[in-house]
Amino acid sequence: MSTPNWALTIAYWLHMLATVVWIGSLCTLSLLVLPAARQSLEAKDFATLISKIQKRFNPIAWFGLFLLLATGMIQLSANPNYRGLLVIEDRWSVVILIKHILFFITILVSGYMTWFLLPQLQRLAIKRKNIMVDEQINTQKYSLEKRETYLLTLNIILGTIILALTAIARTS
Repeated sequence: MSTPNWALTIAYWLHMLATVVWIGSLCTLSLLVLPAARQSLEAKDFATLISKIQKRFNPIAWFGLFLLLATGMIQLSANPNYRGLLVIEDRWSVVILIKHILFFITILVSGYMTWFLLPQLQRLAIKRKNIMVDEQINTQKYSLEKRETYLLTLNIILGTIILALTAIARTS
């Protein structure tokens, strides 16, 4: 059974839209918002901003990742190069496998950031506003912010590679 053209068109459109939102939001957050907020806000205001961003950003980001997964599966099943799960017999199937592995890694990184790293940063920001800042808190803050920057950058790089792999798969 083949996927109707209208459904495939909608899947491609939603897939591209989710990709733009995903990569664009990662770039905006890591390259503009967080650095500016860290430099210009006090601990209390930074904690408030991060909390508000996280409440709005996380549902959008996770919905976008789900949408990428769902629309990607529709596209995959409609592609004439697809011959079955883990059937690796040509360049296209190798590229698609690598792309999906990298996508899974971005989901793991995003999950770690959502449920572990960002809550740690929020707790630390609350601590910093409630008690006298000491060297241990500053060291912990620096370490967590460095990890956050690394993981955001990693997701941007992975997303960019995934886009490049998509281009390679399209020409295969």
